[in-house]
Amino acid sequence: MGSSRPAPLAGRALLAGAAALDGDAAAITGLVLQIQRMSTEDGPGLRSSAFLKGCPLSCAWCHNPESIETRPQVQWLGLRCIAGRTADGCGACLRSCPRGALSRGAQGNIEVERASCVGCGTCAEACPGGAMELLGTRMEAGQLADELLKDLSWWKASERGGITLTGGEASLQAVFALEVFRLCRKAGAHTALDTCGLAKWETLEGLYSQVDLVLYDLKEADSGRHRVFTGAGNELVLANFERTAALMRSAAMPASMWIRTPIIPGATDSEENLLALGELIARADPPRLERWELCAFNKLCAGKYRSLGRKWDYEEASLMRREDLERLAGSARRATGGKVEVSWTGSCRD
Repeated sequence: MGSSRPAPLAGRALLAGAAALDGDAAAITGLVLQIQRMSTEDGPGLRSSAFLKGCPLSCAWCHNPESIETRPQVQWLGLRCIAGRTADGCGACLRSCPRGALSRGAQGNIEVERASCVGCGTCAEACPGGAMELLGTRMEAGQLADELLKDLSWWKASERGGITLTGGEASLQAVFALEVFRLCRKAGAHTALDTCGLAKWETLEGLYSQVDLVLYDLKEADSGRHRVFTGAGNELVLANFERTAALMRSAAMPASMWIRTPIIPGATDSEENLLALGELIARADPPRLERWELCAFNKLCAGKYRSLGRKWDYEEASLMRREDLERLAGSARRATGGKVEVSWTGSCRD
């Protein structure tokens, strides 16, 4: 499946770094949050998606808040806690923590002092009910590739199924991600990279050499608003998008592209934003752009914030109305001159 073209000059440093470790696969490790099998949301067909820890953005609406930190974390899952069902109130996690970072709250919940917790996982090992969960496991690249490739027979039954590296932001663990991609493509898997675009161009360019599909996020056209909602401006994101389009005109990889825009109430859901993004897309005109997907806001992540002891600004927000999503999709189509397939996905209210 691989391309025989040499890697672009600017991306060879990343490839060289991976090659230097090629004889010692155990040296290439990464921090993996979770593996999601049989996914239909991270690219075409059936896919196995690996969520990596760490993200350079801190989006106010983030649906994977547990993926932002670059280190392991623990969370408390109240439904699994057996403290209320035991005579001694359990407390195994409290006793096991070597840093005294855990305490019992007024409602019987376990509170984590984040400044003291180092994510060692001792409490998770001690918890008999699995209520303390460690978020982030160190894995070797070959180990993750083997796990993902267990589903190879399922992918073959679907059109262009394969593996996706997402997060967080996979490019933050570039050498690890590149090796996982290489091993999976060598085994015949279709590969996809989900990126927010906020990375050094040399890093993205190196990863693209092993990527069949890039899922590129474009959230907000205005840099000031982008900074307010995500913690960073969008200048590098847009520059890398244009560079990606230019690369695709001269190289075989990435073989295709999807653009994804989260439609968030009161943030990215304006017609002005969609028109501006559409103009940016039309101007860059990436070849092999297959679709622009408008991802409707949902509230499935609310429990994650509670488990992490964090407040979520969108706790009370409502799902988007179908007519508004249709209207925004229409604006996006007009802005690109009808040359790009635009669709919206997710839940809505009538």
